[in-house]
Amino acid sequence: MATRFDPSGPLRGRLRPPADKSISHRAALIAAMGEGEATIEGYLDSADTRSTLAAVQALGAEVEGAGPGAIEPTIRVRGVGLRGAKPAAIDVGNAGTLLRLLPGWLAGQPQGSWTLDGDDSIRRRPVDRVAAPLREMGARLSCREDRLPPLEVEAAPLEGISYELPVASAQVKSCLLFAGLLAEGETWVGEPLRSRDHTERMLAAAGAEVLWLEGGVTVRPAEALEPGDLAIPADFSSAAFFLLAALLVPDSEVELPRVGTNPTRTGLLGVLERMGAEIEVEVEAVGKHGGEPIGTIRARATELRGTEVGGKEIPLAIDELPLIALAACFAEGETTIRDAAELRRKESDRIVTTCEALAALGATVEAREDGMRIEGGGGLRGGAIESHGDHRIAMLAAVAGLASREGVEVEGMDAAAISYPGFESDLASLLGSSG
Repeated sequence: MATRFDPSGPLRGRLRPPADKSISHRAALIAAMGEGEATIEGYLDSADTRSTLAAVQALGAEVEGAGPGAIEPTIRVRGVGLRGAKPAAIDVGNAGTLLRLLPGWLAGQPQGSWTLDGDDSIRRRPVDRVAAPLREMGARLSCREDRLPPLEVEAAPLEGISYELPVASAQVKSCLLFAGLLAEGETWVGEPLRSRDHTERMLAAAGAEVLWLEGGVTVRPAEALEPGDLAIPADFSSAAFFLLAALLVPDSEVELPRVGTNPTRTGLLGVLERMGAEIEVEVEAVGKHGGEPIGTIRARATELRGTEVGGKEIPLAIDELPLIALAACFAEGETTIRDAAELRRKESDRIVTTCEALAALGATVEAREDGMRIEGGGGLRGGAIESHGDHRIAMLAAVAGLASREGVEVEGMDAAAISYPGFESDLASLLGSSG
């Protein structure tokens, strides 16, 4: 059954979005690699992050505070150690981050074998970009058509390498850093553009030797990790939907506290400010163990103008590029997004799904090989959108409905639960505050 989002009055109020998905995944994995017990405050309760907890349990870690009903505000993970992962068949569900990070840890185990598989969407997501460099390190891997899941991993001794990523990818980088902890000699990962650095921060906090060099990061072999206690900030990518809704719906003003403001994640802010958005960021603190900056973000309705997005901005805003395209529909002038071929490798081909969705709502938009072009000024009429099982497209459609002239019906709104189970109720709370 379709979910309808009608044109709304202003969004008003204060809302803390759910915990950061990227950091939650990494916290559970690094805790599982660690010695002893690690406490994780504010671990995200979502389908993807549950898959990661189930995976580390299958590998032998003990997890307290994550029952069948819900994940508690604080969970505890007793790790198996860097070299203690048990053989297992891992169901990653829809979690692409888990699919691409976990093989790095497993490939260097002293013994055992593992199979990583997932849902239909995951089976269309390539793993060759992690498989190729891992094989250079000596990993024993096999996958369907040499690029698609299921991915088979067999324990093998690894050698450190110097590897230049052809495309900036925090997931591939993180996979290789995990493998480097178990390899003989140093592992250096270079990237053409800076990508999110949560893994480096968390590994360093857990005692790993991580060196940031110009153009890349080096990790040295480790005997053990000691992650200690971790606190997960609110997810900037989830906050971005309310941020954009506040900019697009007249007379709106929202405040989003304790959001992660890591500069490798917040490229959207720079793009929107260039488009004329009224956004204020008040830095509050640095999170526990990992040095993640946290702040309060305030946004109010603003008239926007078109812009060009590309180059080094892309990896810093990769998950928010569809929202930039939505904003562009309401901005004066033309907006172009380039250098973003990575969008084709997400839960759906987000260049295609974003352009199809916006076109269905009345936008003038053109899909390009590495991005899209949007003619602004007309806003959106409204209509119907299929989420294609992609959580970000589902939530984008909801925001589009509020700002449209006629409303939007969303088929597959339940996909939002992959990263944000309470999205609809949180959105309704901000609309309720306006009355």
